[in-house]
Amino acid sequence: MASWDIQPQGVQGQLKVTGTHAGDLEKALTKLVTDMSEAAQAAGTAVPGSQPGSGVPLGPVAPRQPSPYQAPQKATGPVAAALSEYLNRRQRDFGAMAERIQAAVLGAAKATNEYIEGDLEAAAQAQNAARSVRLDLLKDAGGSK
Repeated sequence: MASWDIQPQGVQGQLKVTGTHAGDLEKALTKLVTDMSEAAQAAGTAVPGSQPGSGVPLGPVAPRQPSPYQAPQKATGPVAAALSEYLNRRQRDFGAMAERIQAAVLGAAKATNEYIEGDLEAAAQAQNAARSVRLDLLKDAGGSK
């Protein structure tokens, strides 16, 4: 890399925009997990008569109220299993997205700081760490020497 021409204010502005979008992505993923969990609970099971209110109760039956001391029922059935499997398989992808975003933001900030201080080699190392998603190198000692 022969020369660099970085405008720190421009980088700072883009990092703010990226941070906002990363927050939006985090909210969307959280909502996805919540909605899929609720869908799994609402889907019920494939066993006839397993839904509340199905069938005719025999004899006098007290209305069932969930106890506040009971753990919520785990979703069962084929739909719940499929949704759970989907989330389990995508968990790695979601984590990788978060790591790449974090590496890009940290790498750009660190490389820009090194550039401002005149250490182009350290700036290049920060850039390479971001490209390789080496969060351990980027989180290490925030600035230069």
